[in-house]
Amino acid sequence: MNVVINNRQRTKKINKLFLKKRVGGLFSELAITAAELGIHLVGAKEMTRVNWEFLQHKGSTDVITFDHLETEVRSQKSEVRIHGELFICVDDAVLQAKQFNTDWQSEVVRYVVHGVLHLLGYDDLQPALKRKMKREENRLVRLLEKKFPTASHD
Repeated sequence: MNVVINNRQRTKKINKLFLKKRVGGLFSELAITAAELGIHLVGAKEMTRVNWEFLQHKGSTDVITFDHLETEVRSQKSEVRIHGELFICVDDAVLQAKQFNTDWQSEVVRYVVHGVLHLLGYDDLQPALKRKMKREENRLVRLLEKKFPTASHD
């Protein structure tokens, strides 16, 4: 398992060790046996650039997932593998935390969960698939919050 957290924003101080523990708990719950994951924590300006450059979407967004696992490797069912990158906008996490009456750290973890689910093949483009993905996302976020409460750090 290789998880690299790259903090490229200055909005909030990031506890990388705590985030890595949550990612490890997520991998364990999802039975992910092999992982190469880059997590880039960025500000709104960089997220806007990435969103336009790779997706041709205007403005910032909360999370963008890049899947680097080759199709042939994914089809091998012997182990659950992921290989990808997540771009997570901490500025969006702060704004959405206020909107949803939660804390920004929980929002960042939600974005990680969302991105990892995409890397596992979940899709949120069609309403039925989006509901299925959201249920699993909510379940995992609740489980991680119980295992690793955000109150235990800042």
